[in-house]
Amino acid sequence: MIEINLLPVREARRKADVRQQMMQLVLVLILCAAGIGFLESRVSSQIETSTRRIVQMEADIKQFKPQLDQVAAFRKKKANLEKKIDVIDDLDRARQGPVRVMDELATHTPPKLVLTSLSTKGNRIEMQGSSLDNELVAELLQTLGESPYFGNVDLDNTKMADENGLKVVKFKVQAVIKPPKKVEKPKPAASTAVKPVAKS
Repeated sequence: MIEINLLPVREARRKADVRQQMMQLVLVLILCAAGIGFLESRVSSQIETSTRRIVQMEADIKQFKPQLDQVAAFRKKKANLEKKIDVIDDLDRARQGPVRVMDELATHTPPKLVLTSLSTKGNRIEMQGSSLDNELVAELLQTLGESPYFGNVDLDNTKMADENGLKVVKFKVQAVIKPPKKVEKPKPAASTAVKPVAKS
């Protein structure tokens, strides 16, 4: 029987396998190093670009800072002026309020109905008067209820009375005086520049 020693063949194959694995490992390390180098280069480029943009933005901010300060000061002055205008408007409405209330009463009082007394307490107003019939009193309640200066118009009581031989209806009406609503001022429209037409 012939015996063959296979140990040298196996040893040679093992060395070849080890050599191949080492080459694969070296190749993987080279690829990893190349990938890391590429990523580092890309990140460095992005950092450099971002740094340039930041520097440019800071330069722009410094350049436009005076204009921004002027705009902020203008807005502050505008807000102060608007507050003063609101105060003036409130004072004007408070000044004109009683006059407007009396004008509304005179306008909404039907003919053949007379208001004999008028009293106010806070924002409540109480009116007493006389009328020829109940329909005129109902008309007064309706017209006052439609007025923007009165709210919660309510008939307190009515009773028949005799004045100089004439049958009249005595009544008492209560209501709440409502402040006039603030009228919003229209904002000025933006002016559009018109280009001059060149004469031929």
